[in-house]
Amino acid sequence: MSQANGEAYDAIVIGSGQGGGPLATALARGGRKTALVERKWVGGSCINYGCTPTKTMIASARVAYLARRGADFGVATGPVRVDLARVRQRKRDIVESFRTGSERRIVQTPGVDLIFGEASFAGPHTVQVAPTDGEPRRLAAPIICINTGLRPVEPRIEGIDRVPTLDSTAIQELDEVPEHLVVLGGGYIGVEFGQMFRRFGARVTIIQHGAHLLDREDSDVSDEVAKILREDGIDVLLSSEAQRAEVGAGGRVLLSVRTPDGERRLDGSHVLKATGRAPDVAALNLSAAGIATTDRGAIRVNDRLETSVPGVYAMGDVKGGPAFTHISYDDFRVLRTNLVDGGSASIAGRIVPYTVFMDPQLGRVGATETEARNAGRPIRVAKMPMSWIARALEVDESRGFIKVVVDGESDQILGCAALGLEGGELMAMIEIAMMGHLPFTALRDGIFAHPTLAEAWNNVFSEFQ
Repeated sequence: MSQANGEAYDAIVIGSGQGGGPLATALARGGRKTALVERKWVGGSCINYGCTPTKTMIASARVAYLARRGADFGVATGPVRVDLARVRQRKRDIVESFRTGSERRIVQTPGVDLIFGEASFAGPHTVQVAPTDGEPRRLAAPIICINTGLRPVEPRIEGIDRVPTLDSTAIQELDEVPEHLVVLGGGYIGVEFGQMFRRFGARVTIIQHGAHLLDREDSDVSDEVAKILREDGIDVLLSSEAQRAEVGAGGRVLLSVRTPDGERRLDGSHVLKATGRAPDVAALNLSAAGIATTDRGAIRVNDRLETSVPGVYAMGDVKGGPAFTHISYDDFRVLRTNLVDGGSASIAGRIVPYTVFMDPQLGRVGATETEARNAGRPIRVAKMPMSWIARALEVDESRGFIKVVVDGESDQILGCAALGLEGGELMAMIEIAMMGHLPFTALRDGIFAHPTLAEAWNNVFSEFQ
């Protein structure tokens, strides 16, 4: 790469998320001089405003929930008061620790230049950087990797741009519990924040356009999620749509909502926009490089994560999902194998697990029952309520159920939904079985310690007998 095209590097990584940061250091350790360009904070969405801070706050909300339930366990407690400013500070401290640790690992790696600024393409292998401080820089490299993630999508509601609203980042910076939080959207973000702030003490209303919360899940799973949230005191409006927004007295937000039972007027102290996220590509000037995108704006990649431009790759959420941190990290491993180790890794056919950190959790892996039936596969479905599990009863969290889909011919496990106490950990057991191609009978006949959640698999799979 000639110096005339810009400062010469062997590789450029745009975005320091859970894929981009590790890839930059791996490339450098592999002998490639690497530039890592980051707009604002090292660590991407996960560390700064996604997984780490939200799960930290959810932990605080769970403590408040259990404290209020002290009498159920024979423990006398007084009135529970949530100091949201202290919750926020605890979150900030953990985020700062994770962020500085990630940044330190990067800057201490020889061969990596960490550049803070906005990156945009000036050609297929040339990147212009508008730095936070200093003059613009022009970088060039034969290998470029994009890891810019997602951005919030604005809801299409009349007047929403004229009223005060929060997104999933801003709501984490509140220092007082909202009196009435209205959540626009019943996806993963809406469900987690809705339940969290209900447990902090807010009145919460969730407005979901579709007929089910978490609309990618089977309807029985979604219905059980709605039941749990309603038991927690959340007003869940399904098949409903906020149509107009206006400022009310004292800066409150008035929403006109179409529901199956007619129009409702909601008066919210705070409104959270949780109507989805889209690939963050607007600033990249992809057209200058000739990088193709999908009809939803995601960067199009092949099974080796290469874009339409040879030598340019995309990883993580910006390529269209699945939008999970662990998928971004696996994308890093694929690119490390191919670009550093000279291997031939692919993302084709990988198992995709995830957990919705409501309480109790929803752990999911593999195919849903609906997906398996739509594919025309012969299947068997086992389903068991969490109330049949001794451990769940002993800790007094027996809401939800476990559901597993099995191939009717091979006995191989196709997918699982574990909605219940530590559902994410229960799901991981099924994922390990799927990775090892174990038939369901191996778990049905296994010996698990009593009383643990794991022994649930003995009883779930006995449903097939």
